[in-house]
Amino acid sequence: MSRRPQTGKNMTELDLESPESYLESAARLADSRLASFGSAEEVGLAADDINAYPGRESLGPPAEGKVLEDEGPALAETGRRAVLEGRIFWEHTAAGEATRLGLGPKYFIGPDLLERCLAEDGGPAPVGGIKPLALGRRHMFQLAYEIRKLADLSGVDPEKAMARQRMLLVVPEEGLPGMVEEASKDLAGALPRESLLFMVQTAFHGLERGPSGWRPDPSSPRRPHNHGYLAMQKTMGGQVFRLGDDGRPRWLSREAFLGILEEAWDLVSYNIEDLSYLTSALDLETAGLAVKKRSEGYGMMMEVIPNNPGRPIKGGMHAFDPMLARDVVVESFRLKGVRPEDIRYLNKNFNHYLDPARISDNIREEGLYMPVSVKDGRLYFQPVQGDISFWAKTFFFTRKAASPINSLKTRQDIPSALEAMRLQDSQPGFFEYAARLAG
Repeated sequence: MSRRPQTGKNMTELDLESPESYLESAARLADSRLASFGSAEEVGLAADDINAYPGRESLGPPAEGKVLEDEGPALAETGRRAVLEGRIFWEHTAAGEATRLGLGPKYFIGPDLLERCLAEDGGPAPVGGIKPLALGRRHMFQLAYEIRKLADLSGVDPEKAMARQRMLLVVPEEGLPGMVEEASKDLAGALPRESLLFMVQTAFHGLERGPSGWRPDPSSPRRPHNHGYLAMQKTMGGQVFRLGDDGRPRWLSREAFLGILEEAWDLVSYNIEDLSYLTSALDLETAGLAVKKRSEGYGMMMEVIPNNPGRPIKGGMHAFDPMLARDVVVESFRLKGVRPEDIRYLNKNFNHYLDPARISDNIREEGLYMPVSVKDGRLYFQPVQGDISFWAKTFFFTRKAASPINSLKTRQDIPSALEAMRLQDSQPGFFEYAARLAG
């Protein structure tokens, strides 16, 4: 990785015109970076060294981290106005492989399946009584429920407030068309059809080393290239779509999607595995802080939270890099020799992209670093969207009572997921509203 922000040139020489051109350029990148390796297996053995972050031994405790509550009330008011005016673009990511959980796409995971898994694993007896709504539907309904409630409290027509919203649901290939059809049907009573956008995360065959260099192996499994690819895929034309009145996709050009992003002051990207979201989808203080930092020239905002000392996890480590003289977030797979228990502070699993149209243009110019991964004997790149912070001016913040990440990632998280669903169901009027949308 370059040790300084890039300007005017894609740092990895990726061609982001289309998924096909991206893969071709990724193969060329492998030819130049991995020319000394004779096979994917050799790359896999050296992956920790290939991916290693320069100067990782010198990383120290973070120097930044503004406490959000210091300006809480004023920020919440700014955030309230931004939400009701439709200035926040809501991105929901339901893609990814979910290999650690092993239950298929998380969007379709409901409490019944989780309770069966809990019983199989000999866990505590479930409390029962949880409404039969899958995680993806719960995620989408919660945001609509909270926006309507905010509009009511603000004396604003909830229908008009919802009509101003713009949402993007990112789905995996195996979730198509089920997720798209279900989300479109579920939100038909909450959002105008043109306000709900979709994107299918491209999956790619793995690369193998042959006589002419690294090339896709059509017999290998198709796998996604991590969430960093999603950030790049959104910059391509013909990737985002909405459904027409006939239920068929209407693909947007790059310019059309940029036009939608230009209306937003903040793009906030959520992952449906985030369990705290099920009772607090709206965070008005962070929305207000995003608006404020955008006006100060920041391009990205990241929340910092403590790792769980009782059950530390891997993720984006927040630290100070003395070589760059600034705070950074580095993915754990780039930190050779660093154990989860050595990671004290993590980036929470969603980010804010301020002035998202400008960020999209910058991604096209700068690209993202391309770490390597070998699965099933083939090479797959694993870019991460957090690396945008290396060239976008980034603001880090924390909270006085910051709590560890609460997400559905492994079977150990099932009790927490069931409790989050139970608490969501207990919200006044939530299930009645969800049932009305779901029909």
